[in-house]
Amino acid sequence: MSNPLAQDLDHILAHTDGLWDELRGQRLFITGGTGFFGCWLLESFCWANDKLGLGASACVLTRNPDAFRAKAPHLAGHPSVRLCPGQVHDFVFPEGDFSCIIHAATESALGSATPNPIRLFEADIQGTRHVLEFARGCRARRFLFTSSGAVYGRQPPSLTHIPEDYPGAPDTADPLTFYGQAKRVSEYLCTSYGRQYGFDAMIARCFAFVGPYMPFDSNLAVGNFIRDAASGGPIRVRGDGTPCRSYLYAADLAIWLWTMLLRGRPSEVYNVGSEMAVTIADMAREVAVIATSGTTVVVAGVPVRGQPPARYVPAVGRARTSLGLEVWIPRAEGIRRTVAWHARTKCAGISAT
Repeated sequence: MSNPLAQDLDHILAHTDGLWDELRGQRLFITGGTGFFGCWLLESFCWANDKLGLGASACVLTRNPDAFRAKAPHLAGHPSVRLCPGQVHDFVFPEGDFSCIIHAATESALGSATPNPIRLFEADIQGTRHVLEFARGCRARRFLFTSSGAVYGRQPPSLTHIPEDYPGAPDTADPLTFYGQAKRVSEYLCTSYGRQYGFDAMIARCFAFVGPYMPFDSNLAVGNFIRDAASGGPIRVRGDGTPCRSYLYAADLAIWLWTMLLRGRPSEVYNVGSEMAVTIADMAREVAVIATSGTTVVVAGVPVRGQPPARYVPAVGRARTSLGLEVWIPRAEGIRRTVAWHARTKCAGISAT
């Protein structure tokens, strides 16, 4: 059976030429391998492994192996992939050496009306510490941590794009900033462990994305818009539609993450995302047009006169200059491919998340 993501996977391979030889015959360990980021990492890893004859293998930590086998049987059953059951904060360390580790697992309150900030904060940090202890013991050479733009706190309206050296931080007086607070502490742990125990640790501060495998039933706006359009609408914007975001397509995301893992500078922090900002309301309208569903867009709130829009848009000059990374797939094309994926998985009766 042909892979419906073949076009994207060939795109990833074309823009990671020369990277994969470093993984030839090596073992990787990936946390969060069954989520949005993880599925794209596994798709591209298996594709490169098969196409280039790398002879590499990946051990993937998962809380529910059976659920992942049902969601992505071609990945779970791939000969180069081994599923490792367990929780990120207390999994049993697999035996042997692993050359590279990608820590993409995270605690999240997405979909939770009453999150427990303290528990989620502690769980995220404990998970990172446990993975780092594993990295120390398995003699890993390179370690990539997928952090978040949430570490910057609220982006000032006067700052159109937020750079890696911006000194802002989440508000410590707000318990609901637990996610950004935990990512900051985890970043510190990663770089400190790397320096003390002799492995290269890189930080990928991730912003907003669109693509197959993304959740279509959480509080991620673009996923909800695609779901609404596929259901015949209307597409509902919960707020006033003025916040600005930017979206990187998942295939480009995979290129960025593999490049940062294998070519990133030790202890370096890189923003990951697009610099092309769009308001939430305009994004909803864009989805409506691309989905060709004829659905309407309903914006719940009314903009407050004189109030500047909230922004969550990265500056990515560091990734572009030092690693040669770009946004190759435009946002509209990324939305089109995601809409097609959602329709295909829905018709096949497969969970898209």
